[in-house]
Amino acid sequence: MGSSVVDLGPRLAVVLGLLTALAAVAGRLSGLRQDRPVVVAALRATVQLGVVSAGLLAVVGSLPLSLAFVLLMLGVAAATAAGRATGLTVRAPGAPRRVGTAAVPVAVGAAPVIALVLAGGTVPLRGEAVIPIAGILIGGAMTATSLAGRRMREEISSRRGEVEAALALGFLRRDAVLEVARPAAATALVPPLDQTRTVGLVTLPGAFVGVLLGGGSPLEAGAAQLLVLVGLLAAQVVGVWAVTELVARGRLLADVPR
Repeated sequence: MGSSVVDLGPRLAVVLGLLTALAAVAGRLSGLRQDRPVVVAALRATVQLGVVSAGLLAVVGSLPLSLAFVLLMLGVAAATAAGRATGLTVRAPGAPRRVGTAAVPVAVGAAPVIALVLAGGTVPLRGEAVIPIAGILIGGAMTATSLAGRRMREEISSRRGEVEAALALGFLRRDAVLEVARPAAATALVPPLDQTRTVGLVTLPGAFVGVLLGGGSPLEAGAAQLLVLVGLLAAQVVGVWAVTELVARGRLLADVPR
């Protein structure tokens, strides 16, 4: 197996198939109706990771190509966040505007953290380092944006009367929407906060394990994981803040009371 934590071969394919089947059966028997989405997600992940793994061999050696790949990740993240937050597919009218708007909180969350990490010299300015750290941070900002946007959409819909009452009392739309939306958006930060609080006590996340498997010391592994966790937390807090403001100003969700 060498230095890899995963033994590439037929056994991997069998285990992956069994894990997918387990998740799909659980999704069906539980009544959640997530069996088909589980299978589709697993198949997509297999194809996408295969293509990306092959493409990265040519990309990581060039910093400009690596930065272009980071922009591609940002575009996919924005499209995903827009769909989750608004409940609309990319085929629905107005998709470019929604995706462009959703790109703002994802980029605003991830970009300053990436810049600080690179400027501080903690991560070298090389493709093989920039792509993973950027992917982690963009993915975290995407998840936070998606969750916050979706929760605010649901909350505004169920408490629409409260927002309209606040508007009738003379509140600005931003302030009226924030009264309802801000607490809902804050729930998107529960997972990263819990992950950061319990690291080392409940889980040893990927960065920690990866450094250890790469031959690093436990101290180096802990430092790498701390950098990732705190960076993720910063990216997600800023991303949630940005998407909350966009929703409150009527820039992302169409059905916000005026």
